[in-house]
Amino acid sequence: MAQYTQQFLSSVLSQRGPAALPYAEEMKWHIRQHLLHLTEAYPSLQPKTAVFTHNDGRTVNLLQADGTVPMPYQGATYNIPVIIWLMESYPSHAPLVFVNPTREMVIKRPHPFVSPNGVVSMPYIHSWVFPASNLVELVRNMSVYFSRDPPLYSQRKSLNPSPSPNPDPSPSPSPRPSYGGMHPSLGSTSSRPATPPNNPTPPPPYGRMMEDPVDVFKRNAINKLVEGMNGHIRELRKAREEEMEGLLGVQAMLWRREEELRNGLKEMNDEKEALEQQLQIMLTNTDLLDGWLRENEEKLGSSDLTRVDPNEAFETNDALSKQTLDCTASDLAVEDAIYALDKAMQEGAIPFDQYLKNVRLLSREQFFHRATALKVRAIQMQAHVANMAARATSQQYAF
Repeated sequence: MAQYTQQFLSSVLSQRGPAALPYAEEMKWHIRQHLLHLTEAYPSLQPKTAVFTHNDGRTVNLLQADGTVPMPYQGATYNIPVIIWLMESYPSHAPLVFVNPTREMVIKRPHPFVSPNGVVSMPYIHSWVFPASNLVELVRNMSVYFSRDPPLYSQRKSLNPSPSPNPDPSPSPSPRPSYGGMHPSLGSTSSRPATPPNNPTPPPPYGRMMEDPVDVFKRNAINKLVEGMNGHIRELRKAREEEMEGLLGVQAMLWRREEELRNGLKEMNDEKEALEQQLQIMLTNTDLLDGWLRENEEKLGSSDLTRVDPNEAFETNDALSKQTLDCTASDLAVEDAIYALDKAMQEGAIPFDQYLKNVRLLSREQFFHRATALKVRAIQMQAHVANMAARATSQQYAF
C-alpha cells in the first residue's frame, strides 16, 4: 500500500501541462513527504485527487486526504470521517479541513471547533507555520480536540443506545460539505464510522449555579495564555512569511542570473567556434601564400628578385582579364596623381588655375578607365553565365 501511495503521488505531482496540479514546483516535494508521513501514521487517510470549486465558481484539481480520524472517547475508539483539502498555497498556508458526516450522523451544534457546515477550525490550523506544521500533527490535534468534545452524533434513536467501537464499515453516500459557497466535489463514497451515542445531558437544577472561583481563575489564565501564544505565533508566522518571500525573491534573481550566465556562455562558445574557423581559413591562406612565394623564388632565383617587373608579376587568364587589370591600375594611378595635385596646391607648389586644368584632364581620363572596366566586367559576367548554362546542359544530356 505504501509503495502504491508513493507511485501515485510521484505520478500526479510530476505531471506537466494542463493536467499539472496547481502547486509551486519547489513545494511539491514537501507535499509528497507530508502525505507519505500522514499515510504511514494514519493508514485510514489516503491521498487522492478531486475537483474543488471556489467561491467565484473556479474549479481546480487538488490533492486531498480522505478517510477517518481515530477519536478515543469514554474508553472506546470511534472514527470521524474527514476530508483534508490541500489548497493551491499549501504548505505555506494551512489546508482546508471538512468533517464529512454520513447519512446516519449529524454535526453537533454548537461545536467549538466545527461549524454547522462541517468546516474544522481549531488553534493548530490558525497557528499554521511552515515548515514546522504538518499533516500528521494536524490529525493528531484533531483527534485530541474531538475526543474532548465529539463533533458528530448518530441520528439513530433507541431506548438504550450503546457505542460499538470500530464496527465493520458499510458504504453509504456522503453529502458535500460547504464552506461559504465552496463545495468540494467528492469522487467516492465514504465508509460509515462509529460515532458516540446520542445521550442527552441532563439539565442543570433549577436556579443559577455558582462557579468555583478557582476554576474561573484557571479558565481565565488559560485563555490569557492561549491568546498570548496565538499572538506570538501570528507574529512569528508573519516574520517567517516575510523572510520566506525575501528568500523566494533571491531565488528568482539567482535563477535569472543563472539563465543570463548560460546565455552568455553559449554566445562565447559560438564566438569561439567562429574565431577558430576564421583562424583555420587564415592558416590555410598563409600556407598557400608561403607555397606561392617558395615556388616563385625558386623560379626567379635570389639575384633576380630586385629586377622583377610589377607589370609582369601577375598573369591573366584571358584578354578581358588583362584589360580589367590595366583599367583598374590606370584608375588607381590617376587617383594617386589627383591626390598629389591636391597636396601640391595646398602647399602652393602650383597655381590654382593649373591645378584645375590638370584635375579636369585626369578626371576625364579616369572616367574612361572606369567606364571601360564596367563594360569588361559586364561582358565577363555574360560569358560566365553562358558557360554555366552550357555546363548544366551538358550534364543533363550526360544523365
